[in-house]
Amino acid sequence: MTMFVHLTAAKNIRSVRRAGIGARSRGRDGLPGLFCLPVLPSYQLTHQWVRELKRGGRRTLTAVDFRVPDDEPVFVGHYGQEHELLPSAEAAALIAGCDDARGYEVFIPRAITAKEIHRVRAVNQVTGWRYMPKAHGRRPCPCPCCLAPGEYGAARIRRAAMGA
Repeated sequence: MTMFVHLTAAKNIRSVRRAGIGARSRGRDGLPGLFCLPVLPSYQLTHQWVRELKRGGRRTLTAVDFRVPDDEPVFVGHYGQEHELLPSAEAAALIAGCDDARGYEVFIPRAITAKEIHRVRAVNQVTGWRYMPKAHGRRPCPCPCCLAPGEYGAARIRRAAMGA
């Protein structure tokens, strides 16, 4: 059994413990499911999505560890590229074997039942990257697609890009 971690808002934990993790996200093909990462030896890589997910307005995120069978097919890949269908154990090995695993994700095309959940735990809220992996030191893109109007610091970034 392969251990994965899913990050969810702390307000959802009661429901997760009772009914499991719903298949509320959509994969590239429109399939319902959920995004997660394998539990890796590196805490930083396992929880790399915390800061980016917090940018979406979630206040406190919580980690939900769960197990799936090693031969269950999952989609794995970098968030900006095409994903491939692999058994869960191979997907975990692929991410663990990468030189730089930042930006990788696993998509499980089904819901997770309450019986599959191993534990629910708090997670460090400042772990991970923002905007994109390796973004540190780069100027953010000021276009409306990348930087939503009203987002923290958006006006300052746009003024700097205009040369004002």
